Amino acid sequence: MTPVAALASPRRRELVRLCWDEPRSAGELHRALPDVTFGAVSQQLKILAEAGLVSCTREGRHRIYRAQRAALGPLRRWLEAQWDDALYRLKLEAELDEARRGPAPAPRRKP
Repeated sequence: MTPVAALASPRRRELVRLCWDEPRSAGELHRALPDVTFGAVSQQLKILAEAGLVSCTREGRHRIYRAQRAALGPLRRWLEAQWDDALYRLKLEAELDEARRGPAPAPRRKP
């Protein structure tokens, strides 16, 4: 998969953003996306790694993911600008909700 195709998914863009500034373990990335199973996060990370957008190293039992900024070429500036934009964050939330599979979460009850 090409880097551009890999970034078409809002979840994969979010995973790249999460490990952009500092390396993160697969578990940390999963906890940052609580509505997605660990297996789904793992699959998305595999796609990103195959596209050359993240690298993975083993540290004991953990896999640590780092964004490969140079691999993004001209898309790097676009992504960084998007992430700083409040409208992007709102759009991302809507895209993630739309892409969610399975039953909708139950509404929270007020105490």
